[in-house]
Amino acid sequence: MGLLTPLPRSPSFLLGVVGHRGEVVPLIDLLRFIGQGESKPTNRTRLFISEAGGQVVGFLADHVIGLRRIFVADKMPAPAGSGTSQEFLEGVVQSRELGSLSLLHLPRVVQSARQKSVAR
Repeated sequence: MGLLTPLPRSPSFLLGVVGHRGEVVPLIDLLRFIGQGESKPTNRTRLFISEAGGQVVGFLADHVIGLRRIFVADKMPAPAGSGTSQEFLEGVVQSRELGSLSLLHLPRVVQSARQKSVAR
């Protein structure tokens, strides 16, 4: 993770901006955003850079396990429930190695984060 520049008067989930390959990218703490705690940046922290709806956004990652190919046929519907994180779930996949994996709908996350940031 590069140098983090905090943004004044931004929501708590928006940690600031970082430089990535010549671009200034907003950095979101996904745990704070969905109300599941908070990430603590360390020297082992990694960034997950995503592009959704023309927006490039960075997310904090405690560690990276690797990439997995997920087939549409393996995706199950998201479990019914309430809470902030439920609205961003796209589905669930069972993995032999990792168990149950929740799939986020990243365009929805990015759009909601942008709306919450602009509304302030």
